Amino acid sequence: MFDRILIANRGEIACRVIDTARAMGVETVAVYSDADRAARHVALSDRAVRIGGPAPSDSYLKAEAIMDAARATGAQAIHPGYGFLSENPGFVEAVEAAGLTFIGPSAAAIRAMGLKDAAKKLMEEAGVPVVPGYHGDNQDPEHLSGAAEAIGYPVLIKAVAGGGGKGMRLVERPEDFMDALASARGEAATAFGNDAVLIEKFIAKPRHIEVQVFGDGARAVHLFERDCSLQRRHQKVIEEAPAPGMTEAMREAMGQAAVRAAEAIGYKGAGTVEFIVDASDGLRPDAFWFMEMNTRLQVEHPVTEAVTGVDLVEWQLRVAAGEGLPARQDDLFLDGHAFEARLYAEDVPKGFLPATGRLDHLRFPGSVRADTGVRSGDEISPHYDPMIAKLVARGPTRAVALRRLAAALGRTEVAGTVTNLAFLGALAHHAGFAAGDVDTGLIARDLDALAAAPAPRAAEVALAALAAAGLLDVEDPATGFTLWTPLARDVILRRDGAERIVRIRSRSADAHDVVVDTETVAARRVGGRWQLDGAAAPEVAVTPGRVTVFSQYGLGFEVVEPLERAQAAAGDAGMIEAPMPGLVKTLLAEPGQSVARGDRLAVLEAMKMEHSLLAARDGVVAEVMVAEGDQVAAGAGLIALAEETGEGAA
Repeated sequence: MFDRILIANRGEIACRVIDTARAMGVETVAVYSDADRAARHVALSDRAVRIGGPAPSDSYLKAEAIMDAARATGAQAIHPGYGFLSENPGFVEAVEAAGLTFIGPSAAAIRAMGLKDAAKKLMEEAGVPVVPGYHGDNQDPEHLSGAAEAIGYPVLIKAVAGGGGKGMRLVERPEDFMDALASARGEAATAFGNDAVLIEKFIAKPRHIEVQVFGDGARAVHLFERDCSLQRRHQKVIEEAPAPGMTEAMREAMGQAAVRAAEAIGYKGAGTVEFIVDASDGLRPDAFWFMEMNTRLQVEHPVTEAVTGVDLVEWQLRVAAGEGLPARQDDLFLDGHAFEARLYAEDVPKGFLPATGRLDHLRFPGSVRADTGVRSGDEISPHYDPMIAKLVARGPTRAVALRRLAAALGRTEVAGTVTNLAFLGALAHHAGFAAGDVDTGLIARDLDALAAAPAPRAAEVALAALAAAGLLDVEDPATGFTLWTPLARDVILRRDGAERIVRIRSRSADAHDVVVDTETVAARRVGGRWQLDGAAAPEVAVTPGRVTVFSQYGLGFEVVEPLERAQAAAGDAGMIEAPMPGLVKTLLAEPGQSVARGDRLAVLEAMKMEHSLLAARDGVVAEVMVAEGDQVAAGAGLIALAEETGEGAA
């Protein structure tokens, strides 16, 4: 076994690898960018080495800097985590050329599965079923359009070097094909440096079921399946193992197909074979097809660990150190059910817009496994994926595991940035999901209800006002009195741009009557604990200018100082601003150009995604204040429309 390994990654996966390495008595070396100097994975590691600036291209993607760090610290092996360099065959070769061990598959195996079209051909040869489609080399648009006609609409256009939904477009009508193709190619070129695409049949009621495999370079086993059908914009949200409704016949067929796929490329280490399943008539052994193989550990691997009792990172280290497979197929069995929910800093009502900010408060319930790379006080950086944590709940049955997940989400406390916590909670309570009736379109169908922002109740507003006034921790029995009448004060709270004036009438340090609109809430401290109209009050986090009430997955309120009340209200519809920090990827407007409401004026690249910025009204472009390639801050003005006149824009 290795004495010391370097982890060429950051965040929760780096922390996850450190936990297992420490349990095995293996020292760890962390690498970090300037943005991660005080990150959790740096604090947990035995040693840490700075490798560059905040942008991934200046740090975590700099293979030579990582190699230098490994040599300087005496690391014997490199664990790539996922993302960044984890599926880069050139990096694998560089590691091995330096006399180090890459904890993962060979460069040849990564290359074999790196391009979707070539991988599908290889899988067909290995007897693995593949989705009907065109995977050829002819990338002429007319040829691709003809292939789509032959396959039959609807079809999916997918980048051959893609992943994570990038470079993917659904086309339902022939007349939309060319525009969708151009869009997919542009995104693929940006994300992967390769604009080649393939065309596949779109399955009406698809489920995304993947099989965890593990090989030693010669033989492979599978550790059963995970269902990852709960997705939004092709990004997984909640995963589970095993798949609901799975039959033994189909599990056997999928498992054997996945093992054939792994053994066909001499796979070594942990990998995932992803299948698309037609669930329109239940789960059948003849209705699943290979999509792709991820030649690395997956984000959702904890649910497999929860139901198999296997530490996949331990297996990775053992096999990389020269051991054979730690178990035979007959040694592996399923025990119970598990869910994983991905908690992100993102604004769900605004279209899942990635968010940044300081985590003023962060606490997870002890009833679930929480894999995280951040702590209270950490910043969510615009340079990396905005994941806060993965929450994993296990139970003897699916129903019990789901109830435990729902309860844990309700007890998770995050303050300082917007999150998708309420969205995850809504999913955990979704009737169709609870019944196991899931497919990849579930979220899109019910998005309005799932993404609805919770409305604060009077008691929650009252508690926020008391916290803002500093009255929750006051112990002086005289507090709240002016001679013989209760002291009255107003607190101004703002949420989602709307202000509320809340009046507090303090009877004593332990008794307040709080008027919220037309409703009066009785706040009383009994036995050291606050009650609101007789019910126990939730926890609260207070930071300068902000109060978060940990009810309904976290309700944030701005505290408005009376002398500083905002005088400007609605924003200028003629100013196109950056919704988040990012890179100006494309400008589609120039001064003097007439535009209509909804026209795309610019494309901002941020958080590994492209965001189209649209005109809010008809008008004429007056000024373009940035250039392509500029890095801009959130709220920065990008494009200004001419002021409207009574006769319309000039």
